[in-house]
Amino acid sequence: MTARLSFRTCSSRLIPVLLLLACPLMAELVPVRLTEGRIRGFLVLRDLDGNILASGGLTQLAKGNRVTNELSFHFKDGSVHQETAVFSQRRAFQLLTYHLVQKGRAFKRATDMSLNVSTGQVAIRYTDDDGKEKTITERLKLPADLANGIVPTLLSDIDQKAPKTTLSMLVSTPKPRLVKLQITPEGEDSFSVAGSAAKAMRYAVKIDIGGISGVIAPIIGKQPPDTHIWVVGGKAPSFLRSEGQLFEGGPIWRIELASPVWPKEDSGPKR
Repeated sequence: MTARLSFRTCSSRLIPVLLLLACPLMAELVPVRLTEGRIRGFLVLRDLDGNILASGGLTQLAKGNRVTNELSFHFKDGSVHQETAVFSQRRAFQLLTYHLVQKGRAFKRATDMSLNVSTGQVAIRYTDDDGKEKTITERLKLPADLANGIVPTLLSDIDQKAPKTTLSMLVSTPKPRLVKLQITPEGEDSFSVAGSAAKAMRYAVKIDIGGISGVIAPIIGKQPPDTHIWVVGGKAPSFLRSEGQLFEGGPIWRIELASPVWPKEDSGPKR
């Protein structure tokens, strides 16, 4: 899961006040409580009215302490969303590399973003408003708690009693920009499986833009809406559902687990 943000320049008269209000947030690594392994899951992406927009899937493979997580959605209009996150799970979860591809009419602009945490190399290819392809390459000092593509994984391991967990994320505006994610548990919601009742923890994920832009963003209406993620607890915590944006200024979409649907069997033996 990712986001992209854009901001307006604030008035110079506001700068002294905003500097006093802006304060940095501390980040933290999420310790490994349960090691990740092989996963194959089916997903569906809907709008908030329940209409199916795309079908997708999640594939995860682990080799020692190195895990590769691939998420993809194929839209009915031909658009594609693909994320590949490679991370380490030695004592604490740490992102190693990340690659995001978004293309098609479902998205505001075509984007291809890749990053390498150890080298700090970031490359972004995007299509501007005139349809021209642009490329940005930068070498940044990327934090160890970067969470691109692995937020649902981390939510399965954070302490549910922790009032807040802060992580980092790199977003495309289209220029690369580091933001903070403030994750807070909001309580349990009920659901059922085959008539059996169960509960899931609901988390709110707030993007903290930081600095002057972060303080002015809510005033000018540019603060991104919170993302909500539902995780089932117990001995094997797991992602169930999310509601949030896949790109800057985009609609709120819902991602859920999907079950296979089999063709109806004949009512009797063929003669």
